[in-house]
Amino acid sequence: MLPQDPSSDPTPADDAGNAPDQAAAVAHPRRIRSFVRRAGRTSTGQQRAIDDLGPRFILPYAPQPLDWEATFGRAAPAILEIGFGMGETTAHIAQLRPQDNFLGCEVHEPGVGALLKLIGERGIENVRIMPHDAVEVIAHMLTDGCLDGVHIFFPDPWHKKRHNKRRLVQPPLVKLLASRLKPGGYLHCATDWEEYAHQMVEVLSGEPALENTSDAPGGFAPRPDYRPVTKFERRGVRLGHGVWDVVFRKRA
Repeated sequence: MLPQDPSSDPTPADDAGNAPDQAAAVAHPRRIRSFVRRAGRTSTGQQRAIDDLGPRFILPYAPQPLDWEATFGRAAPAILEIGFGMGETTAHIAQLRPQDNFLGCEVHEPGVGALLKLIGERGIENVRIMPHDAVEVIAHMLTDGCLDGVHIFFPDPWHKKRHNKRRLVQPPLVKLLASRLKPGGYLHCATDWEEYAHQMVEVLSGEPALENTSDAPGGFAPRPDYRPVTKFERRGVRLGHGVWDVVFRKRA
């Protein structure tokens, strides 16, 4: 099983069965967590990957600055991914960009096991996993100006209007992330929910430390070559759904 930390236990869900959102956790860290505990069974292969590879690739949460060079055994550009799901995109990008170090935050145990399985199968060396609330990791383990990039791919859209406040991309979190980015570092979000895409552009545009890399209508960027088209995304495109990429950069 994943290493457990008492501080990582999820906040009880509300009456609708929904856990609180990540952005609010910045303002109220003692009351609100950044994630939803999703149902799902860890497969035998995923558990074996956790048991065999976890000691090497899973990092324990500790409220102290992360030493990136010691953690990865080298000095290299640092990329944070918030919520990597089942890890296919993370593994793909890490293989495509071996010169970069990737830290992925994900509390869903099957997803952690799935990414570890891919790491083992593909011989990936430049990924580490933090199975903990990303907001606490950012606030207490990442120092100002330590990141070269941040990836937030397909976060829960909370599409009902009354639940929009639960969305991850909110001003408090964006401000915190901007403080952790180096000048010139980037924040890349992607979503298949158009209304959320517009909100992302609005929220990121409202952070004075960031600037949009795109001058296209709507402020959306073309999909960067490093982000693969997932099976889920291909299915959505076949059904006529759109996908929007939003890429901002920290001002020098």
